[in-house]
Amino acid sequence: MALLAPPPRTPPIALDDNDDLRRLRLRMTQILATIITVMVTGWLCTFGAIPAILALMTAKHILVAILVMGLGVDAQSAER
Repeated sequence: MALLAPPPRTPPIALDDNDDLRRLRLRMTQILATIITVMVTGWLCTFGAIPAILALMTAKHILVAILVMGLGVDAQSAER
């Protein structure tokens, strides 16, 4: 019986700039931060009117910051 040569090695896969895992982690971080913000705000609203107003004002700013982080406003400065 003739001996067969082993098959050739597969070419190494080039790593491109497709950062799917990094984008997934960013989206999961955004979702987790949003859930935590909404839950803490809801919890603080149970303490009365003044804590509710302060919690809603703070939550508004936090949620806008999470949105801006996801939109990639600083993406041009990161590429330089």
